[in-house]
Amino acid sequence: MNNQDYQIETLSVRAGTETTPYGENSEALFLNSSFRFKNAAQAAARFGGTEPGNIYSRFTNPTVSMFQDKLAALEGAEQCVATSSGMSAILACVMGLCSAGDHIVASRSIFGTSVQLFSNILKRWGLDVTFVSLTDVEAWRSAALPNTKLFFVETPSNPLTDIGDIAALADVAHAVGAKLVVDNCFCTPIIQRPLELGADIVIHSATKYIDGQGRCLGGAVLGTKALMEPVYGFLRTAGVTMSAFNAWVFLKGLETLHVRMEAHARNAQALATWLEAQPQVARVYYPGLASHPQHALAMRQQRSGAGIVSFEVKAKAGQSEQEAAWAVIDATELISITANLGDAKSTITHPATTTHSRVSAEARAAAGVKDSLVRIAVGLEHVDDLKKDLAILSQA
Repeated sequence: MNNQDYQIETLSVRAGTETTPYGENSEALFLNSSFRFKNAAQAAARFGGTEPGNIYSRFTNPTVSMFQDKLAALEGAEQCVATSSGMSAILACVMGLCSAGDHIVASRSIFGTSVQLFSNILKRWGLDVTFVSLTDVEAWRSAALPNTKLFFVETPSNPLTDIGDIAALADVAHAVGAKLVVDNCFCTPIIQRPLELGADIVIHSATKYIDGQGRCLGGAVLGTKALMEPVYGFLRTAGVTMSAFNAWVFLKGLETLHVRMEAHARNAQALATWLEAQPQVARVYYPGLASHPQHALAMRQQRSGAGIVSFEVKAKAGQSEQEAAWAVIDATELISITANLGDAKSTITHPATTTHSRVSAEARAAAGVKDSLVRIAVGLEHVDDLKKDLAILSQA
């Protein structure tokens, strides 16, 4: 099918689908490790890249290929490289495109494990990383060096939903000879398409909304074929590979992605609005609220505010900020206490002691992650039931 002829909702259901001679209507699951060749010449041609086709499921598998093709169609990318997790997608991107001695500029408002990857592991292998404010475009320009290869951002950010100006950051990156990488996990291509705004590469943790039900781990890197070639080369050699079973689950998740993202965003908007009116809430962070500092920008580059809401809890007399936040979390009965997000089930977590617990206190403070902060990934339950579960916030 010609992807340009169809809307994104149709692409979610139809793009990337291939059938075997059996004519199945739902994508087939190929669990085998290797594939047979007709003869030695075909084997040589496959390995040499002169004939397309499957070789070994570490780097060629029909089910994984269908997932890659569908997600690429949704993001408007030439190629997708599927990986074993969201973190392995970031690793494959950096290892494929950077070398020892190169420099990366990264937002300080990113997932805690991403901070660890950049500031500890990659630095040990000779990569230099500078962290700057996501929202200060001039800070990115000032941080760039002659050896800067990548700008790396999450927008909206985790957990404060800060919004980066993708078009402006892309202009700065390109002016200094760097590529802009956007982690689009919070929005998915249903809500935001970074490549259309000037980004060069998109990263996904498929574990989140792409799956949508908390079942499997996976990740993806998307961009032009030229940029994906070294990323794919790293995956082929290092084996940070998405399993065929997980790809099959993600294919089913993509079919309903547009319906689910609209529902997540609708619930999140309603819950965020309610939270702003609660006496025990000091501040709410949600791009769909007029009170969000980058609300206008978010509404220009996103179709909605997406599904993540964070808020700061007021401490009562004798309470520390952490105790106040934990009291809210521990009082819930319906919402799942877990750090995962993107699930049909709403989840709640305390970022300072979970997702960002390995980040130094100084770095957390610089990123605005306070001890009073609670993050909710709003699911698909009725929003009135979520409000009831957070009733402790209504108590003056």
